[in-house]
Amino acid sequence: MYIPREKPGPGQESAWDYPRPPVVQPTSRHIEVVFAGSVIADTRRALRVLETSHAPVYYIPADDIRTDVLEPSSRASYCEFKGEARYYRVRIGDRVAEDGAWTCGAPSRGYEQLLGHFAFFPQLMDQCRVDGEVVAPQPGQFYGGWVTSDVVGPFKGDPGVRTL
Repeated sequence: MYIPREKPGPGQESAWDYPRPPVVQPTSRHIEVVFAGSVIADTRRALRVLETSHAPVYYIPADDIRTDVLEPSSRASYCEFKGEARYYRVRIGDRVAEDGAWTCGAPSRGYEQLLGHFAFFPQLMDQCRVDGEVVAPQPGQFYGGWVTSDVVGPFKGDPGVRTL
């Protein structure tokens, strides 16, 4: 099965027009993360990472996050572009999202601005919002993209999507 690329409408972007290697862009959009009924991140100073076939990933400065709810986990992964990621469980009371957030502790050259920022898996949070719009998680368990109405796919992780 092959899924053709969607054509963006007015005010929309196509994930297939994003570059590879990915680019990091500052955004003043209102970014919020809700977990266990509490807003744990709220910013207008996020960075968004844009990569071909992926929904944008929003990285939020630590100063705009309730870091008291983040606990380091033993998980780590490596991105050929951004470098090593370290994961954090998100905990409020009895609610736990294992590896619900990550950060690049020593980003690769060209991605240094990600230092001191955290990203969240929307599928593990109550809600993630961009300018008040509740996002959908990028398909697939591995991806942390935030799908909003202004970005069209299909996205890596969708069945039938061929990627680079």
